[in-house]
Amino acid sequence: MGSMTDAPALAPSLRQAIVLNQLGGAVLSASTGVQVLDAGQDLAWERCHEADVLLTAPRNGWRDAPKEKPAGWPGRLRWVHLASVGIDYFPAWLFEGVQVSCARGVAAEPIADYVLSVLLEQSLALNARRAKNAADWERESTLVISQPMGLLAEQTLGIVGYGAIGKAVAQRAKAFGMTVQVLRNGKGSAQLNEDGASYAKDLSQLLASSDHVVLALPLTAASRGLINADALAYCKPGLHLINVARGGLVDQDALKVALDSGLLGAASLDVTEPEPLPEDHWLYSHEKVRLTPHISWAAGDVQAATRDKFAENLQRYRRSQALFDVVDLSKGY
Repeated sequence: MGSMTDAPALAPSLRQAIVLNQLGGAVLSASTGVQVLDAGQDLAWERCHEADVLLTAPRNGWRDAPKEKPAGWPGRLRWVHLASVGIDYFPAWLFEGVQVSCARGVAAEPIADYVLSVLLEQSLALNARRAKNAADWERESTLVISQPMGLLAEQTLGIVGYGAIGKAVAQRAKAFGMTVQVLRNGKGSAQLNEDGASYAKDLSQLLASSDHVVLALPLTAASRGLINADALAYCKPGLHLINVARGGLVDQDALKVALDSGLLGAASLDVTEPEPLPEDHWLYSHEKVRLTPHISWAAGDVQAATRDKFAENLQRYRRSQALFDVVDLSKGY
């Protein structure tokens, strides 16, 4: 389920929990025995004196939140649950005086499916090989002999970040026969992990020996700009870079240089910085870029998974038990 920490000393009794809900009724449908206040798009910090628990997400006004802690924060609040994994969308003061838990692992399966889909598309190029007429049919049926489609079982996948998403990606890649190597917390190891993946010594080794690299790590002060010009210089020629984490992990100017020079073969990006990009940004039109609008998490019933995770933690909170998936500010996630 995830890491736990001690419950707050001032956790309410079973009869006192009030939830300030910004996610709509469906997310709380599995939770009973609490009073729920619908906050919608209200500014959560202006209602922090009304509830013990805040259920929120990045889209609920946090992008425009004040940089300085508002007067009276955190009010009555003792626990904030984020329906997201990364904490970089939120102001630092959100974490003052309250426990904060997150939806770690909720979208791992959908995101892993997204990664597998772009791996297959990059290797098979089925869209580019579509036959729209007889001439296309003749051309592509001939070219496939001299330009055969790629086989995932002959390729190496590198994964940077090995939490729930990284593990789900590794399991799928191994099922297709890929060689998988991972880098976790910037540390290497000579051992195989439980998924049969090897640990890369460092980022440069992983980039130099992978056909595809997936970024699945949180954005922190240490990881911002991780994929920069210096790192890209180590890339295996033709590398396919996949980012399903945060746009700030990649220096987009350096990415363009690597794509234009041919060092990188392609980039599949579900995240950018900023989001959305300006109207005339080069990432919209670059022929080697596969760009989607931060939707890799949205397959299946993610709302139900979010509801269930919150409901379980809510019951633990009401019983003054340790919560699951509490954010560790020292790590940044």
